[in-house]
Amino acid sequence: MSKSLIPAQRREYIQKYLVTHKIVRTADLYDLLDASEATVRRDLEWLEHQGILERTHGGAILSQRMTFEPEYQQRAQNHPEEKRNIGAMAASLIEEGDIVFTNSGTTTTQVIRHIRSDAGISVFTNNLNAALEVGEAGFHLYLVGGEFQSRSNSLAGRFAIENLRQVYANKAIFGVDGISLKHGCTVPSNAEAEVVKLMLERTLGQIIVVADHSKWGVVSNFLIATIDAIDKLVTDEEFDRSAIESLAAHNVESLIAAAGTEIIA
Repeated sequence: MSKSLIPAQRREYIQKYLVTHKIVRTADLYDLLDASEATVRRDLEWLEHQGILERTHGGAILSQRMTFEPEYQQRAQNHPEEKRNIGAMAASLIEEGDIVFTNSGTTTTQVIRHIRSDAGISVFTNNLNAALEVGEAGFHLYLVGGEFQSRSNSLAGRFAIENLRQVYANKAIFGVDGISLKHGCTVPSNAEAEVVKLMLERTLGQIIVVADHSKWGVVSNFLIATIDAIDKLVTDEEFDRSAIESLAAHNVESLIAAAGTEIIA
């Protein structure tokens, strides 16, 4: 590509590339645009200021907005194998005697499904779907109560909040609809956000996010936690490697759930 491209042309090219690939490495842009490091850096800074992308360690990701809450069954069809693997790994992090908070969602449903049936633990959740699917759990499973949220098969509202105020947990395992360095962990529902934020406030130990690779770079309506508030991310092997490096710089340990389990700090 010719060096004679004006800034608007370079930025349009970067944006089109991200629409197709979602992620780009800065080093690749030097070659694709035939431009200097300083030029590419200025272009990325400009595009980030416009809200088009978010810079990461060694590259950038497309900023994607989720402004509505998908139906539970619709979400369940997305990346089911990855979610099962993530759920199994996250469940293995729960230890005997733990008290655990977890929220609604298809990935956290997989976490609850994979908890050992003879585990001496207590799980407090607003995830109505998981409670119905588990049946006779061999561990203590508590629904927090509240108003039924039909789109997410969950419970929220004043009763859920008041009940949660009676409990402290030593682990929180929660799912998100979006995660990014700049905008943190987000969900589309304010009712869900209120429940999860209180769960995190009342967690005295590790805070663990479960999210497949498609959630990276997505920003939804309501913040539930900044990146710096997270201890671990459990994700799948397609999660961007540069993103893992960026998270590590914020002291977030990434655990990759796959056939051969890999741990990257």
